[in-house]
Amino acid sequence: MLRHPQANRQIRLEGTPVAYLLQRARRRSIGFRVDGDGLSVRAPLAASSGAIDGALQAKSGWIVRKLAEQGDFQRRLQAARIDWREGAVLPYLGGSLTIALDPAREVATRGAQCQGGTLYLPLAHGAAPAQLRDAAQAWLMRQARAHFTARLEHFAPRLGVRWTRLSLSSARSRWGSARADGSIRLNWRLMHFSPAIVDYVVAHELAHLRVMDHSPRFWDTVASVVPDHAALRRQLRDEATPAWD
Repeated sequence: MLRHPQANRQIRLEGTPVAYLLQRARRRSIGFRVDGDGLSVRAPLAASSGAIDGALQAKSGWIVRKLAEQGDFQRRLQAARIDWREGAVLPYLGGSLTIALDPAREVATRGAQCQGGTLYLPLAHGAAPAQLRDAAQAWLMRQARAHFTARLEHFAPRLGVRWTRLSLSSARSRWGSARADGSIRLNWRLMHFSPAIVDYVVAHELAHLRVMDHSPRFWDTVASVVPDHAALRRQLRDEATPAWD
């Protein structure tokens, strides 16, 4: 059975039992949402159970397909989780880094260092998982700021815009944003993706300094520097990345 963690109703769709969350609200139509929790339904206060069931059956194909896609994504997300110990693998710019602990570096470098495909953390071999995670995150955020700055400097003149400030975000589901004053905000977790995907997000946000909506003119602006932006956007949406909580 596909079950929402707060499910309060159940229905069979396309032969599949689905337990979903029903919420009543002051609205005119019945709305559906499928996310990592499952199916949630928002219905008008006066909508009958029969009307809600009918609406669900009418959208059953879409709902079951989206639930299956979310189930697959959640399984991939779980598989992407990092077991914070020596030897753990960290996705990095489309490749991977293996974490090694080297307490001698604590005095020598005062920070983590990457050599080849290994990320050396200046921690004792008995360090707690949270210590490994925090040290790796601090290093990754430093790399993110340097990499993003270089790519902003690369794309800004090509788009004829000027950015004024870069800040790093830890948002769960938003990869970037731009303000009219030239401020750019980028999620440091983009460093898990390939350089091409990072470039797409950087170009996307810089393009907003010319066009602040998602009109055809905006996408034409993005395409002028990243012609394959549509394929990169799909990859960004579909790839599972590690959770950092």
